[in-house]
Amino acid sequence: MIKAVIFDMDGLLIDSEPFWRKAEQEAFSEVDIMLTDADCRETMGYRLNEVVELWYARHPWKGKTMEEVEERILSLVSKYILAEGKPMPGVTEVLAECQRRKLKIAIASSSPMSLIISVVKVLQMEGAFHALHSAQYEAFGKPHPAVFIATTKQLDVLPHQCLVLEDSFHGVVAALAAKMPVIAVPDSEMISDKRFNAATLTIKSLIDFDWNRLPKEITF
Repeated sequence: MIKAVIFDMDGLLIDSEPFWRKAEQEAFSEVDIMLTDADCRETMGYRLNEVVELWYARHPWKGKTMEEVEERILSLVSKYILAEGKPMPGVTEVLAECQRRKLKIAIASSSPMSLIISVVKVLQMEGAFHALHSAQYEAFGKPHPAVFIATTKQLDVLPHQCLVLEDSFHGVVAALAAKMPVIAVPDSEMISDKRFNAATLTIKSLIDFDWNRLPKEITF
């Protein structure tokens, strides 16, 4: 029986994936790496340091350290979120139903904790979550399950008692590796990606979350 719901953040709670793409493209262009939207989608769900390390390994640059590029991206994303951040459709309703059902609620994200806290404030959701956890504190990021397993410990529940909501394939893999049922909510340009068939259920939007029509693996 499900006792807790763990939410990814970027692209699921807040429409921030376009901000990440914009920030990555701008920051990497400053070291002469021109990323396409497809390039950015390749690393959805990764920790920021892993994104920077990947592109440095493929296209080593000079003039800035990897840490400086990370800081530049995070600064830009934070600026865009504070100025334009808004919740994804259906978020408010799903959170309200979780609270009505007295489920524990958490965020488990690849984003740094500073950004998680900023997003919660921007969305005016302070106090809505029982736990906030960032993969920055784990040895490995998604698709490794560490961030989800650590979050279950904060919630004091077992992995199989948690439902995960994720928008990235790497997040889906992480949830499944943690032995948790997972509902995938890919963005519109990824919904046809057959890799999401691995999820317990795939929906187009949180608006489509139907508590009365869930797979048998998800019971409350």
